[in-house]
Amino acid sequence: MKNNNFFKFFSIVFASFCIFGLAGCGKKVADGSDTHLAIEDGKPVVERYGQLQVLNGTLCNQAGKPVQLRGMSSHGLQWHGKYANQDVIGWLRDDWNCQLWRPAMYLTEGGYIGNKAIKVKVIDSIEACINLGMYVLVDWHVLGNGDPMVHKAQAIEFFTEIAQKYGSYPNIIYELCNEPNGDNVTWEGNIRPYAEDVIKAIRQYDKNNVIVVGTPHWSQYVDKVIANPLQDENVMYTVHFYAGSHGKKNMNIARKALKAGLPVFVTEWGCTKESGDGGVFEKETLAWIKFLEENNISWANWSVNNKGEDSGVLKYNADRNAKGHWAESDLSPAGIFVRKILRNETENK
Repeated sequence: MKNNNFFKFFSIVFASFCIFGLAGCGKKVADGSDTHLAIEDGKPVVERYGQLQVLNGTLCNQAGKPVQLRGMSSHGLQWHGKYANQDVIGWLRDDWNCQLWRPAMYLTEGGYIGNKAIKVKVIDSIEACINLGMYVLVDWHVLGNGDPMVHKAQAIEFFTEIAQKYGSYPNIIYELCNEPNGDNVTWEGNIRPYAEDVIKAIRQYDKNNVIVVGTPHWSQYVDKVIANPLQDENVMYTVHFYAGSHGKKNMNIARKALKAGLPVFVTEWGCTKESGDGGVFEKETLAWIKFLEENNISWANWSVNNKGEDSGVLKYNADRNAKGHWAESDLSPAGIFVRKILRNETENK
C-alpha cells in the first residue's frame, strides 16, 4: 500500500510538471514575445491568445500581437482516425508542446463524400481541442479530386454546420481546400470563386475566426493569389512543402507572397520527400523551420500515423489502441525529430 501511494503521488507530481512546466519545451522571454508554449503559467494557448486575427499580413492574438501556432496533423481520418481523440491530442499538447491539431478529412478515397460518418472524427477533434484549450484546423482535404468546385455544395453544407455549432469558440480555424491541383485548376477560375462562396456561408454564423484557403498546384503556388486576393480581413493562404522535395524555389515563392502582404499559413509540411518516404531530411527541414519562425508562419506537421511511412511519427503498428503516452521507442525517426522541433530542442542553423 505504501508503494502504491508513493506511485500515485509521483504520478500526480509528474503530470503536473508536464502540464504546467512543460520542461524542455520552451522558455519565457523578457520582452513578452511568443514562447511557442502549449501551456504557460497553467494557461493553455487559447486562453492566452484568445480570438485570433490577421493584422498587417500576419496571424495575431486577440491583443494584436503576432503569434506562431505549431502543431500536428492527423493522417486521413478514414484510415487513422483512431488518433483523433482527446487522449492522443492531450498527449501531443502536454508532451509534444502542440498548440494546434489538424484533423485531415479526405473527401475521396473512402472519405467524407462517400462516408459522411467520418465527420464524427472531426467533431471529436473539435470537442477535444475546446476541452484542452488548443486551436483546431478544420481541414476539407481536397486532394484526389483536385478541383474544389466539384464538391462545393457539400463544402458549404459542412462548413455551415461547423460554423453554426462552433463558430462562437475562438479555437476554430477553417481550412477550405487542402491541396487544389490539376492543370486546369486555377486561382481565378476555380479556387477563388469556390472560396468566396464557402466563406460567405461561414460568415453568416462566424464573423471572426480565421479562414485558410488552399492555393494552386498542391498549395505550392501561393504567388498566384497576389494579383487578386480575397476580400476578407481574416483570411490566410496555404503553403505546403516536403523538405526532401521542395527547397529554395518553393521558399522563394512564399517570400514573394509575404513581400506582397499575403498572410501565409503552412497547414501541412513533412520532413521527408513529398511521397511521404525517402528518409528524414533534417538540414533541409531546419532551414524551413527557421524561415517559418523568422516570418511568423504557423504550421502543422504531417502526420500522426503508425502505417510505417517515413513521414509518420509513430513506428509501424505502435500505439495500436491510440492512447498516446508514447515512449521514444514508439517513435519513428521523423517522430523523434519533429517532437524535438515542437519542444524547442533543436538548433535552427
